[in-house]
Amino acid sequence: MQHGTESLALPVGREPFDGSPMTDNATLLARRIAAVPRGVATAYPVFADRAENAELWDVEGKRYVDFAGGIAVLNTGHRHPKIMAAVEAQMARFTHTAFQVTAYEPYVELAEKLNARAPFSGPAKTIFFTTGGEALENAVKIARAHTGRSAVITFTGAFHGRTMLTMAMTGKVLPYKKKFGPMPAEVWHLPFPNEMHGVTVKQALDALGFLFRADVEPERVAAIVVEPVQGEGGFYETPVELWRELRKICDSHGIVLIADEVQTGFGRTGKLFAVEHTGVEPDLITMAKSLAGGFPLSGVLGRAAIMDAPEPGGLGGTYGGSPIACAAALAVLEAIEEEKLLDRADALGARIKARLEKIAARNDVAPITGIRGNGAMIGFDIVKARGSYEPDADATRKVTAFALENGLILLSCGVYGNVIRILVPLTVSDAVLDEGLDVLERGLVAAKD
Repeated sequence: MQHGTESLALPVGREPFDGSPMTDNATLLARRIAAVPRGVATAYPVFADRAENAELWDVEGKRYVDFAGGIAVLNTGHRHPKIMAAVEAQMARFTHTAFQVTAYEPYVELAEKLNARAPFSGPAKTIFFTTGGEALENAVKIARAHTGRSAVITFTGAFHGRTMLTMAMTGKVLPYKKKFGPMPAEVWHLPFPNEMHGVTVKQALDALGFLFRADVEPERVAAIVVEPVQGEGGFYETPVELWRELRKICDSHGIVLIADEVQTGFGRTGKLFAVEHTGVEPDLITMAKSLAGGFPLSGVLGRAAIMDAPEPGGLGGTYGGSPIACAAALAVLEAIEEEKLLDRADALGARIKARLEKIAARNDVAPITGIRGNGAMIGFDIVKARGSYEPDADATRKVTAFALENGLILLSCGVYGNVIRILVPLTVSDAVLDEGLDVLERGLVAAKD
């Protein structure tokens, strides 16, 4: 499972570089600032040189435990040997034809395997693209073609992409929408139910009722889009009660229910798809990130009758469903099954949450609350005082900065910038996981005051 990294597990941040580095982080940062626009932000001034499973080395030879996983892309870890072998075998045959010109078996085989795992009844079909944003754009296109309608409903705090449509669907202004208006029309937001933030399921559903009466009749709505767990919004799980009610509403009004599984999919939550935890069947599912283990691939999986609504040629993309990425994704599915990574996700999540509960009981750490998550999609909030909910974004920044300095790549998120999220590869060894948790604990101590 750990694909050979035990021999690499030296103390965090202390692994010497084998030979003189070609450059250093400071030099590369200066070059990056001069050559790359500031609009594409980078969390940390560290430049990767090599990586293996849940560990990464920068160009100066410093070693890091990776709790980010390329933002949920590396559920199977960096350079999983099964995936690398599949990619190398495909590259030896051909790298590109464009599926719209000359089709190829890896695309079809991957679609077949995903259709067989679809978390809804009836026939399924799958189409592939390159990015998560593309998947969401095309899911809306498919829903519009199927319904003959135009409006889309999403939730505050949601992140669906950075294209014009998916930016409009995203429920957060900074940094995603600032300076980019006006937004595309007929995209509406409901308050996301999160009782820590004072919003109940009833309030969210009442808001939907208000929306139907005040702004858009349900007969004009093509789709309602929901993340089973909000990613950038703070790792908050969408309540099952809301899923059930939305399913009823969509069925009553002929609306397509879309599960955005770009960040939650492919074993992260202990199920292949996080929506499986709800018992509710969506109509379409968007996929990306860990689908291909680090290679760019996304897709839409859905009910066959809905998927076939667009006319031939209405969907596609030059690089969509790259043969290399499809070969990688087939290997990802094999690794998930053979290495029992769904069970591993549950075991990792239990281990992480147990450790966090112990940390939360200490009086010498920055106060944390809301430890949560299915499988290994774990988040918690850093607050200013125990027993209340006042977000502490400053302490959160201190924790992530301490982590980086001490050899741990750790990301924050959330509408208030106070959530720590853990997306460590599911293939991580217990020893490397514990190293990272040790650094996180010390960071919470350092951020106390």
